[in-house]
Amino acid sequence: MRALVQRVSEGGVFIKSRNYSAEISKGMVILLGVRVADTEQDVTFVADKCSNLRIFEDGEGKMNLSIKDVGGEALIISQFTLYGDARKGNRPNFTEVARAEQAEDLYNKFVERVKANLGDARVKTGIFQAMMEVKIINDGPVTILVESKQ
Repeated sequence: MRALVQRVSEGGVFIKSRNYSAEISKGMVILLGVRVADTEQDVTFVADKCSNLRIFEDGEGKMNLSIKDVGGEALIISQFTLYGDARKGNRPNFTEVARAEQAEDLYNKFVERVKANLGDARVKTGIFQAMMEVKIINDGPVTILVESKQ
């Protein structure tokens, strides 16, 4: 499992075809990729790591606080392209990407785990497999890649 975490001053996801939007203020946007070998153990590890990442500045300007510490929000968006392999040729290969049924199940479990860590009201999501417009105002910029241990 791979999560690309961006510290943001604001973020949002918009799906015009479904009249759907979700927006956050200070916090993090988490782009989540699920691969075929991922399990619930990967979900727990990556969700807990994201929830506890110390990427927010303390009073001395050091990245020493977590999203919990600053009362931030999380926007979680499924993004299978995080496992696109472009080492050969110019067209990414997606053979490591989990099939939709498995990926959606683990994505939903990831969302639930982050909600358990932060509280339901502080977690927003995109819609699995939807074509979305994503707004990310990266604060810093700070971008961290979190991967499960496999």
